[in-house]
Amino acid sequence: MFKNVGKLWLALGVFIILCPLGLIATGTAFGEWGVDELTEEVGFIPAGLEKMADLWTHAPLADYGIAGFDASFMQSAAGYILSAVVGVVLVAGIMSLFSKIVKD
Repeated sequence: MFKNVGKLWLALGVFIILCPLGLIATGTAFGEWGVDELTEEVGFIPAGLEKMADLWTHAPLADYGIAGFDASFMQSAAGYILSAVVGVVLVAGIMSLFSKIVKD
């Protein structure tokens, strides 16, 4: 079942490197709307989302970047790549933990 895992990691690495392409796109990505943008798109803000809206502004890598390290395109791209790597490591770690729990 896991014969081609190396190819999957390679493909994932390519996607991580390509993440900064989102910086050259205009507007926001689908589903990544803030509270103000959601009101424009949908017409209302769900109550649960309104309560949790400030949580994401204080995230360690808010807006896919490093605070104070976004003066140029290259710095912003480094933030995107770092965010992708952190996300992949967290998801892979959690999945590895779950697979060990299920096997035992």
